[in-house]
Amino acid sequence: MTCTDALSSPEHLPFTVQTEIPPASDWCQRWQQRTPSWRHASEGGFDARRYTVEPLAEEEAKAFVLQHHYSASYPSAKERFGLYLAAGAERRLCGAAVFGVPVSEAVLTKPLPELRPYDESLECSRFVLLDECPANSESWFLARCFEALLTHGVRGIVSFADPVPRRSNTGALIAVGHVGTIYQASNAAYCGRATARTVKLLPDGTVFNSGVRAGSRHGPVMAGGPFRQVSWGACVVHSMA
Repeated sequence: MTCTDALSSPEHLPFTVQTEIPPASDWCQRWQQRTPSWRHASEGGFDARRYTVEPLAEEEAKAFVLQHHYSASYPSAKERFGLYLAAGAERRLCGAAVFGVPVSEAVLTKPLPELRPYDESLECSRFVLLDECPANSESWFLARCFEALLTHGVRGIVSFADPVPRRSNTGALIAVGHVGTIYQASNAAYCGRATARTVKLLPDGTVFNSGVRAGSRHGPVMAGGPFRQVSWGACVVHSMA
């Protein structure tokens, strides 16, 4: 697939043939029902008058993320925001941002040592917009989230983007990987690649962890057993001080 910009020069859509999504790309990834799609920044069309950002209840945020985010999992959340289409009488949730507590305090203190973890610094652990949102919705939504977080005393956000595609045991593409285009557009500081780690995946491509094993997050373990894949993560930091 290709897209032609205003200068009529084709730019190829990063897709399934690559082992990693290239970081220099104007394609923004979207998710709906855990299925990826792409919007190009040149499309434009975003009208802030049609959208509003509001705090999102835990139950509503969890349901939206589990339904649409490729990970099919919900993290430990401290702050949650929803992007609503609010045009006339219509009001519909079309995006969610979740900021919370990472698995290790070092995730926050290493890139943001001057900030108090969990209070002044958080991790952006889930960010998902439906494909119906116009191009460039992400950066506007993220900026509104940062404004709200700043009023709550949060001064820094750590985010990760994993460019490595994830597949099921049959080779079906589950997650195409992403490079954090929205964080680049929001003036984040790139902090390098995280240490490579091997993750165990269930046959459907979801991550196998202690919560899965205990049945507390996804129910019984699927037949076929887990398999392994090496995962990398690019770390970016937003400083709002």
